[in-house]
Amino acid sequence: MCRLLGVLSPEERSARHWLLESERSLLVQSDVSPEVAQRDGWGIGWFDSRDRIHVQKGIHGAFEPSEKEHFRLVAGSAKSRNLLGHLRHASNPMNLPREQLLSLPNSQPFEDGRTLFAHNGSIPLPTETRRLLGALDAKVQGVNDSEVLYWLLEKQYLASGDCVRSYQAARTELVSVWESNGAPAGGPWSGLNVLFAPVPDELWAFCCYEGEHGHNLCDEGQPYYQMCYQETPDGLVVGSEPFDSHRERWTPLLNGEFLHGQIHGGKVVLTKGRLPVLAPLLSH
Repeated sequence: MCRLLGVLSPEERSARHWLLESERSLLVQSDVSPEVAQRDGWGIGWFDSRDRIHVQKGIHGAFEPSEKEHFRLVAGSAKSRNLLGHLRHASNPMNLPREQLLSLPNSQPFEDGRTLFAHNGSIPLPTETRRLLGALDAKVQGVNDSEVLYWLLEKQYLASGDCVRSYQAARTELVSVWESNGAPAGGPWSGLNVLFAPVPDELWAFCCYEGEHGHNLCDEGQPYYQMCYQETPDGLVVGSEPFDSHRERWTPLLNGEFLHGQIHGGKVVLTKGRLPVLAPLLSH
C-alpha cells in the first residue's frame, strides 16, 4: 500500500523538510525495508502562485537510482500553499502483469486542472465501478484502481461541491458495486485514506479502512492505515504516519474521521469530524 503527505500553509513554502530532510521523510519512508519498499511510483503535486496545478511523477521507487535525483529536484524546488506527496506500493485487483501497473498515468497524485487527489488503499472492483462514472469514464488514463476512486469522488464533488457529502456518496456507491457483485470477501475496500484539495486554500484528509493490516512502516505502535497530523508554525502537515519519532507531536486521525484545513485570515484553521456510519454493512 501507499504513503501520503499533505502540507497546507498560509504562504508559499517549500515542503523539502517533510519530503527529504525529516527523520521519517517521504524519501525515508520509500525504502524502510525490502519487504515494504514503495517501489511502484511516486508523485508530488502542488498549486503555484497563480493557483495552477503542477504534478511531477516517477514510475519506480523514489529511492531507486533511476528516480532519486528527479524526486530530490522536485521536492527541493516545489513551493506552494498546498502540496501533496505520494509513494506508491501498487495494489492489483485486476491481476494484471506487473509491467502494466507501472507507468506515469498510474502514479499519483491525480488531478483535473482544478482538484488534486491522492489515495492509500484499494477498491476490489475498479472495472465494475467505472460504470458509475458516466462521462468521466473517458478521463481514466491508467489501470490504477485509485484513479477510478478519484473520478468517482470527483463526480460527486462536481454535483454537490461538498467534500464530506461527496466522499460519503462515493463510499455508498462502492458499497452498492460490492453488494451487486456478490459481496466478495474483503469488503468494498481495504482502505479509503484520501487527501483531496478541491481548491488551493483547502486540504481534506479522510481516514477510512476495513480490517487489520499490520503497523506503519516506521512506527510499529501505530496501525498501518491510521493517519496523523501536526499543526506547525507554518500550517498543517498530514500524512500516513509521523514524519519523526516524536509521536507525541502528532495527533491521530482515526478510522472514520476526517480533517479539514482551510487558509483563513493568514492562518490554517482546522475542523475535525466523524464520517456518517454506513450501517449495517461495515464494522466502522
